[in-house]
Amino acid sequence: MTEFERMMSGKLYDAGNENLAKDRQRAHILSKKYNDTIETDVEERAAIIAELLPNRRETAYLQGPIFIEVGYNLFLGNNFWANANFCVLDNNKITIGNDVLIGSNCTLTASFHPLCWHDSNMKVQNDGTIFSPEYTHQITA
Repeated sequence: MTEFERMMSGKLYDAGNENLAKDRQRAHILSKKYNDTIETDVEERAAIIAELLPNRRETAYLQGPIFIEVGYNLFLGNNFWANANFCVLDNNKITIGNDVLIGSNCTLTASFHPLCWHDSNMKVQNDGTIFSPEYTHQITA
């Protein structure tokens, strides 16, 4: 089972996995680009958000600034609107339905660290790299 499959199934996984890290870096770069545009740059913002959030309806709007963890696990319905400082850690599927408004400084997180000490201790991969395991869960609103 790959780390991506473990992540999506809610099992303990290595969030530092190289492929997952590339996904995060891509989304972080796109989030920064979006934040560096102004509201009147409608076409540029639309192009950035289309690449960052491929599973959103066209009428979804994010005020900005935003921080998106991976983007491909965030599903936004029609007439969705998020105010400033919207943070989404979408390491698993997050689905938000139609006609939802989110206020300023809201964070949605699908990932969390284990609460049991033996699960939350640092782990060592076969290649000797150390990682802190995480779990994920789906969110539907």
